Amino acid sequence: MSANPVHAPVELDHARQQFRQAMAHLGAAVNVITTAGPHGRCGITASAVCSVTDAPPTLLVCLNRSSAMHAVFDGNRKVCINVLPASLEGIARHFAGLTGLSMEERFQLPVWDDGENGAPVLRGALASLQGTIVEAKEVGSHAVMFVETTEIRVRNDGDSLVYFDRNFHRVPRSGHRSN
Repeated sequence: MSANPVHAPVELDHARQQFRQAMAHLGAAVNVITTAGPHGRCGITASAVCSVTDAPPTLLVCLNRSSAMHAVFDGNRKVCINVLPASLEGIARHFAGLTGLSMEERFQLPVWDDGENGAPVLRGALASLQGTIVEAKEVGSHAVMFVETTEIRVRNDGDSLVYFDRNFHRVPRSGHRSN
């Protein structure tokens, strides 16, 4: 017996909602991904970041293809993945578009350095991984971008900022107490 096509959109919407609810239970580090170059300068808060391999050091970053920023990232190819500490939750909110601050105003905040590859590097990040998008795959609504890193900065202090259950949360560094 074949499925009734009238019910297909409802079933797809339900599946999508269930998937999103399931993903809300998948805690993830909060990152601000930045780029600058001939196609402009922009940044976005993202939790869809994952290590791929250490030889060569490569990450994957997922960006919505319908976002105007996708074209800027794709055109520039130079990026920086800034892993946020809990103390910079405000930066995460700005780059998630939750505060009304324009893109230009976000980069005027006194927290940025110019990276080796031209992408803005967040001075207080737990880690900043600068690199180049070496490959991109289109998967549904998103682009999965593979970023080969060329410059890495790492801090040895600070609590982590994670996104879980549709909220930001502080995760204390093991052995340290947060204030």
